[in-house]
Amino acid sequence: MNNYPKLHNATWPGVVGKGPDSEPPIPFDDMLKMTAAAEVNGVKFDGVDLGLLPPHIDIEGSRDDFKRIADKIAGYGLKVGSLVAPIWGGPAMGSKEDRKTFVDMVRKSCEFAKVMREQGVRSYGIIRIDSASSPNDWAKDPVNNSKLIAQTFREACDVAADYDERLAAEGEICWGGMHSWKTMVETLEAVDRPNMGFQADMAHTMLYLLGYNKPEDRILPDNFDWKDRETLTAGLKKITNALRPWTIDFHVAQNDGTVHGTGSHDKTGRHCQATDPNGKLDVVNDAGYWLRDEKGNLTKAFQHICWDGCMFDNSVMTQQKTWNDILATLIKVREAHGWS
Repeated sequence: MNNYPKLHNATWPGVVGKGPDSEPPIPFDDMLKMTAAAEVNGVKFDGVDLGLLPPHIDIEGSRDDFKRIADKIAGYGLKVGSLVAPIWGGPAMGSKEDRKTFVDMVRKSCEFAKVMREQGVRSYGIIRIDSASSPNDWAKDPVNNSKLIAQTFREACDVAADYDERLAAEGEICWGGMHSWKTMVETLEAVDRPNMGFQADMAHTMLYLLGYNKPEDRILPDNFDWKDRETLTAGLKKITNALRPWTIDFHVAQNDGTVHGTGSHDKTGRHCQATDPNGKLDVVNDAGYWLRDEKGNLTKAFQHICWDGCMFDNSVMTQQKTWNDILATLIKVREAHGWS
């Protein structure tokens, strides 16, 4: 059996979409317990990707606080991979003070990452960012807003480089400057830093095909018939060929082709359960477009893959079967596109 890429679960689905106007967050310990308990034919999750978000993690905590988190995760037999920087307090295309706050949050995330490395629980993974700005705000002045985003990202990359960290911008249609596949490529090219890359999430990148927040960049025809696998495959290949060279972090996910808005998320992707019959992707096959190049060769561009299951009801997320099904899907992806 292949043992790479390593298989990770995300902890932030216990926080994202939860809160006062929704269901309560799922405690960090519960997310770790369910991840560690998942098992399929003797195979378990290798680790977790962490959202540096309250109430799970206080990025303003001390080094001793961070060490306790590392010890807690290690106690479950898990490693730490990629981290989500809490950059939403300062839009990347905002004021000078906003952009300073953004870069400071990246710096604090790098400090957390440094402790994880020193404690021996993290040896791979990136720090994930986005523009913390909406497509509507971006569209008010695309040229100058794109310049501001690139400038902020460059400053954040320079900070991350001091910690030997790489940043990955998430391709999600709710973030200005990365809300279409073309604008995402343009942003990455404008940043032009060796430690800047792309985080592909299959549920989100699929929506690039539909052009929800930038119709002129739509790839699939209007009123697309999802049974037309040939056209869908051609579209997926176009997206992955454009963004794969930048991809340094990858989320396996499913999407039913619909969008919904939650809080600051404007028309964002609806993650589906691994076994959802309404899912539009052939998850195992379509993951290969990200894990293999145009000739079908493995890229080995990242050492782990992660399942990002945001916006599920707590009744779903607290069932152990949910995490076993997710793990089973990740195992199939690794068997099809992994290595030893």
